[in-house]
Amino acid sequence: MCGIVGYIGKRDVAPLLLEGLQRLEYRGYDSAGIAIHSSGKAGGLKTVKNAGRVRDLEAKVPARFSGTTGIAHTRWATHGAPNDVNAHPHLDAPGRVAVVHNGIIDNCAELRAKLAADGVELASETDTEVLAHLVGRAQAETLEEKVREALRYVEGTYGIAVLHADFPDRIVVARNGSPVVLGIGEKEMFVASDVAALISHTRQVITLDDGEMATIKADDYRTYTTDGSRTAAAPTTVEWEAESWDMGGHDTYMHKEIAEQADAVDRVLRGRIDDRFATVRLGGLNLDARAARGVRRVKILGCGSAYHAGLIGAQLIEELARIPADAEPASEFRYRNAVVDPDTLYIATSQSGETYDTLAAVQELKRKGAMVLGVVNVVGSAIARETDGGVYVHAGPEVCVVSTKCFTNTAVAFALLALHLGRIRDLSVADGRRIIEGLRKLPGQIEAILAEEERIAKLAAEFAEAKSMMFVGRVRGFPVAKEASLKLKEVSYIHAEAYPASELKHGPLALIEPAVPTVAIVPSDELLEKNRATLEEIKARSGRILAVAHEEQPKADDTIVVPRNEPELDPVLMGIPLQLLAYHTALALGRDIDKPRNLAKSVTVE
Repeated sequence: MCGIVGYIGKRDVAPLLLEGLQRLEYRGYDSAGIAIHSSGKAGGLKTVKNAGRVRDLEAKVPARFSGTTGIAHTRWATHGAPNDVNAHPHLDAPGRVAVVHNGIIDNCAELRAKLAADGVELASETDTEVLAHLVGRAQAETLEEKVREALRYVEGTYGIAVLHADFPDRIVVARNGSPVVLGIGEKEMFVASDVAALISHTRQVITLDDGEMATIKADDYRTYTTDGSRTAAAPTTVEWEAESWDMGGHDTYMHKEIAEQADAVDRVLRGRIDDRFATVRLGGLNLDARAARGVRRVKILGCGSAYHAGLIGAQLIEELARIPADAEPASEFRYRNAVVDPDTLYIATSQSGETYDTLAAVQELKRKGAMVLGVVNVVGSAIARETDGGVYVHAGPEVCVVSTKCFTNTAVAFALLALHLGRIRDLSVADGRRIIEGLRKLPGQIEAILAEEERIAKLAAEFAEAKSMMFVGRVRGFPVAKEASLKLKEVSYIHAEAYPASELKHGPLALIEPAVPTVAIVPSDELLEKNRATLEEIKARSGRILAVAHEEQPKADDTIVVPRNEPELDPVLMGIPLQLLAYHTALALGRDIDKPRNLAKSVTVE
């Protein structure tokens, strides 16, 4: 969840590291720090650490802080409070070793106790400091061997970068469950936990696998396993441009990414529609027609917004392909010893492709012989590499911690997958063409919704006074309600709950009162009258109602009217005005929209 960046070459390292940390701050932002090999006469390592944002660290870096090799880190706290001492990098007692670390060392308490018994005085509350001492105390002769020796004691997840005062010509890195990416430059090398930190300087990258290490020097690199065996990691080219991480004239990344959704949806559709057979082409699926016809059930796994997109995906697969399908939080699935059925197709979905709970579920499924596909945004990510095939959602970089355009594109990607499976099975050509026409309408309809932003902002200013809100929807509307509730909580900190509309009368109606507004998802489908009955129930208890619907709802106090598409695709559109509602509610409350408290973008810890 934290951000790592490192550099070795000829340039002054501190400005490069600070720039990289700014790019990675969405991965963690409670403290930050830098360690460099000093270019002064005394040599050795110099560090600067600070609780707070990267801008606070930048203000603290001395004018004379020069060197050409260094590592840096921006933190999302796991062990120990956010303060200067617990900030990374962490040093061993003599100050000869510096380590930055993403992940969690599970046997940290045991290792801390052993070090303390050996007379080591631990300065911080973190698990990471243990690694620095283990490397520093290792008896091996090379830095690579010292790191390898230290990692033998470690149980848990890590992405690490290590400096050693005695080895100023190199940085050693290792990965197990937390991403590490190398960037190849011209007589310079980079390392980061995300390509966002590298893209301004190089587009040639190598993504390490679990159990893999690397040594980078200014003009060379090599990769190998933690047991010392050489590996042949091949560079790939990053397709995204550096400008994709810029604000683009918007005040926040969240606003920019909401505004980009029409173009993003156009990208996920581009080149994939097959008009001749009223279906779609998904070249990376690696699932032929015979195998697809053998699928008896589909299980979708994801966390947070990815899980909610999976709920939409499961409904689409059931409706269009007539295959029983459901979605489940990956964080629950991996712990409940689920029955893995050979006729079930499992689909893992994640924006980053590195979400640890989802990745662990994939690894368990693969161990048990399951067929697993991935629906992810980041090309070459861990889930993309470990699954049997899948679909890239092509949303482009998503920097804001809360997901908007990637959620929408993931839902559209599931619509493509459902159409593909449906046409292989029993979906008619006519229905295939109907869905394709609906998909083609989406970008224009999204633009029409975004044009209503000013009115939605006025509604949001009123809801900003609420202490709690309810979100309700039936069948297709329920995943929309869950995602909208999550968005409001994440970015505005207003408590919100989502329920199937039919469940209100089984308990939640007790919460309805004028001070608790309800947002109701009311598409003009076969359940319209049932949804209107729900509005009646709320109104009878003096609840304020905001309806998201295809037409004005008389029983609602306000209605956001969205364009009508095919019923199966309506959820894609109905969530977009509620992203704007959450955004403008948070804006009215003065929240830090791109970096909500206690959260980070890519959840690579348990």
